[in-house]
Amino acid sequence: MTTEQVEEKVRDTLRAVALGGVRAPGDLAEQVVRRRGRRRFSQAAGAATAVTAITVGAVFGFGGGGSAEPDRPVRPAASSPEGWQPWQSDTPGGSERGCLVDGSALYCAGSKYDAAKYDANTGERQWTVKVNREGDGLDHPFAVRDGVVYTYRNHTAENLPNGDYMGGTDLMAVDADNGDVLWKTEMPQDDRTGQAAMLIDGAVFVNTPSLRTMSALDPRTGDEKWRHTWDKGTVCQRAVLSGTPYLLCAPDVEKPDGTDVFRLDPATGDAEKVTTLPGRQRLMGTFGDRLVVAGAKSPADKDLVVTLISSSGEQVSHPYRINGELANSEVIGNRLITVSWKGEASVYSLTTGETLWTRPVGVKMPDKETMTGVAPPSVGIAPPVVSERQGLVYFYSPTGYLSALDLRSGERVWRDHVEPGEPKPHFGDTSQVLLYEDALVVRNGSEMVSLLPRIGD
Repeated sequence: MTTEQVEEKVRDTLRAVALGGVRAPGDLAEQVVRRRGRRRFSQAAGAATAVTAITVGAVFGFGGGGSAEPDRPVRPAASSPEGWQPWQSDTPGGSERGCLVDGSALYCAGSKYDAAKYDANTGERQWTVKVNREGDGLDHPFAVRDGVVYTYRNHTAENLPNGDYMGGTDLMAVDADNGDVLWKTEMPQDDRTGQAAMLIDGAVFVNTPSLRTMSALDPRTGDEKWRHTWDKGTVCQRAVLSGTPYLLCAPDVEKPDGTDVFRLDPATGDAEKVTTLPGRQRLMGTFGDRLVVAGAKSPADKDLVVTLISSSGEQVSHPYRINGELANSEVIGNRLITVSWKGEASVYSLTTGETLWTRPVGVKMPDKETMTGVAPPSVGIAPPVVSERQGLVYFYSPTGYLSALDLRSGERVWRDHVEPGEPKPHFGDTSQVLLYEDALVVRNGSEMVSLLPRIGD
């Protein structure tokens, strides 16, 4: 063999090794070839021995001085939670509306129960709160604090004289230990989104008793502590930063001149204007002590301008190139993570404005037309979840496919498939992937499966 032939053989052999599962540098092939060049062991008689030794070293993590390069960090092995074992549960009526993980407990809602507690270690159901009438919304328990679970239910099960359903929504507080309803309060509309109610310092911040009012309720009794009402003709979005409530308010017109940001004192409700942003802004989430908002863009504009607003009103904006129609997007930590209907996942840095990577999402996307026929497009694929400890982002499709992509590079490092169960014509049947330490709980309709991805072993 010539020197060039030996070097090419080394490259081919190393690239054939599944380096993603071993503690080896990402550019190991080129490092070895460079070392070979320096050491000049290109004699034909030693070529086969060299290739064999290099392959063994790659598989068992030898070479490179025993340390990984920065572009391929050592990934900690998945560790099962104490007392956890793989489980599967299918309880119709118990979880179709979604679930929340809190410690070793799962709190869910479905068509038969407005709240149900499951053991996240075993999947065993521990208590339930029966629905008023049908449980057919896209809502589920949204918070747990100091032994109290906060969720929603229909205000009444009664019909009007003509037989129509009376409608209405209650915010409900439930004892996390036994499922007893502690208190409930009526809300002025059937809004059960993430902005309808949220926890702040010392209170529950909830849209009640009128459409233009947010009230702070005692978390143990439901008694009102204070309320804040905005002017007629104004629409306000709501968020919480470090326990403090904020409002983003704009005139209810097609093209408002600006969006005002207010901070409310969590103890008194006193409002202080923080800043004003141009045009209409859409709240996307929060990152640390900053609000994350996006300016309106035309369908022809592929750039999404995202602005970070600090608690002092300081603003930093970045444009992001969004390619294709989105099936879902989430603000997680200092990242904006999107999934397009074309099956591409993108991760953007909120701090630098960079597109960190765009890669295939690694799961089979659902049929867009089928999904949008029964639910909003944003529920076509489960919202992604991030394991900071392992440096992974997980995706789950209602088709039953799971994937894990490297958070830094977008490389797919794991894939699996779970049986998604029979599809049901129920508006609330959305898919969901939840993280319980290193274990996953995936849910599609009433079926839940908990498994431990073997990544980094």
